[in-house]
Amino acid sequence: MLSISHILLRFISLILSVDTGQNFPPPLSAKEEKYYFSLARKGDISARNTLIEHNLRLVAHIVKKYYSTYPDQDDLVSIGTIGLIKAIDSFDVENGARFATYAGKCLQNEILMYFRSRKKLSCEVSIEEPVDVDKDGNPLTYMDIISTDEDMVDEIDARIRSS
Repeated sequence: MLSISHILLRFISLILSVDTGQNFPPPLSAKEEKYYFSLARKGDISARNTLIEHNLRLVAHIVKKYYSTYPDQDDLVSIGTIGLIKAIDSFDVENGARFATYAGKCLQNEILMYFRSRKKLSCEVSIEEPVDVDKDGNPLTYMDIISTDEDMVDEIDARIRSS
């Protein structure tokens, strides 16, 4: 887990120090890519990190190209990097496809899952959330509106018994 946080921090520092993208490591050739994937499959963390670092340019490119109007692009870069890491862990070199093609879809899917989860949470409301103010200017929450000082159960029970 330490390596993932190290990679994310390094990537963010690359993004913040770059306006033209010239500080990213160059993409790997197909031969280099295959070599590093074979090492990574054998458990070589350094090879895995190399694959991540040399494909960070892809994450930045996709975020800038498809999500340029989104205000929190740093979040999308982090989420896209997680998608890149998942792509590296699940990519099959013997499939014949280039990794960038596969990774592009994986990191876009990760970003879309993020948007779906945010949309799902946008409908949730806390009962402690202020919805209005009372006549004294104090915040009024949903809990204030639905709660009562009276013991409603006892009152209903008394009405049932008196009927």
